[in-house]
Amino acid sequence: MTLMLPVPLPARVLLLGSGELGKEVTIALQRYGCTVIACDSYGNAPAMQVADQSRVFDMSDPAALSAVLDESDVDLIVPEVEAIATDCLSASEERGVRVVPNAFAVQATMDRQRIRTLAASLPGVRTSAFRFAHSAAELAAALDEIGYPAFVKPTMSSSGHGQSRVTGPEQAMSAWTHAEQDARAATGVVIVEEGIDFDYEITLLTVRSWDAASGTVTTSFCAPIGHRQEGGDYVESWQPMAMNGSALERARTMAKAVTDALAQAGNGPCLGLFGVEFFVRGDDVWFSELSPRPHDTGMVTMATQAQSEFELHARAFLGLPTSTALASPGASAVIKSTRAIDTPAYSGVATALATADIVRIFGKPISRSGRRVGVVAATATTPKESRVIARRAAAAITIDDAQNPS
Repeated sequence: MTLMLPVPLPARVLLLGSGELGKEVTIALQRYGCTVIACDSYGNAPAMQVADQSRVFDMSDPAALSAVLDESDVDLIVPEVEAIATDCLSASEERGVRVVPNAFAVQATMDRQRIRTLAASLPGVRTSAFRFAHSAAELAAALDEIGYPAFVKPTMSSSGHGQSRVTGPEQAMSAWTHAEQDARAATGVVIVEEGIDFDYEITLLTVRSWDAASGTVTTSFCAPIGHRQEGGDYVESWQPMAMNGSALERARTMAKAVTDALAQAGNGPCLGLFGVEFFVRGDDVWFSELSPRPHDTGMVTMATQAQSEFELHARAFLGLPTSTALASPGASAVIKSTRAIDTPAYSGVATALATADIVRIFGKPISRSGRRVGVVAATATTPKESRVIARRAAAAITIDDAQNPS
């Protein structure tokens, strides 16, 4: 595949996944004149609201995805979700359409079985103990071997979907059922992970970008992002996360090792932003997960960095200069629905913006209680102060049904 860097503009981009992260990537791309075709399984998804064109189909269906890939005249394919029939991307890559970061990286990272196995095979990369199970019986045996507490997760999922914390053998069957029913896509396999007694967890946004002066790929890192989860789904994040230099260097070394391995096993320079998650206890660091795209917890960078994670991702895979510099400490807090609402009406945005830097309402249909529908981000002198502001601002925003107010 012949690759020109920077990518000739304007480029045509097929975006696979049109949620809130894809919406911000679309906006970033359009600033460089790109045409974006946003795809998802339902109409009027957030990225579709700002994209040039849209397609609605089941991206986990190989036939449906192949049909869209075959008919689309695009320069770049940019996956933004996990529920994709990733094996279809290799054929497009072979035809000369560039997949971001490359087809192998997408295939490996969208499946916990592949990425965990790859990471564990690399010198210097430490992971928690893990096993894979193809049935409830295998899961029970794996839990007995790993020990308790442990985590059971679908191999294709995100944001805590299908995840269970298991403290005893009597929970094995319910964990298997939950993983099967709530996975982003059915694989028939779950991963059982050792429960690490960690002090905190971080997301290390890792950027592989093109250095025109040297004609080589360089790896850079944003300041580490701390985050808090509930039920496996992030509810707040802050940057920078205070950590000692030894632990940070170990995280950076592991992030580079894994992203380098993805580049070496695939085609092309493997450019873009990766969200790499780690568990940290003192000087000890464990690799947890990796996504080849912007990360939920990285939405804080819309306030803390001159170039947000979305701008960095777009610039990196287009072959444009990037900077991961931190502009200010800050924090983000999510806005969640409390019930299913057909016609949402948001109140309190002005109150939130009186103290917070930004409010983003995603424009999602509110189909269930607990769905993440927006985010608030704030900056201050310290991350601790920022967290207080962001939490209070998010709490000020309420959602009601415009047609059936409570």
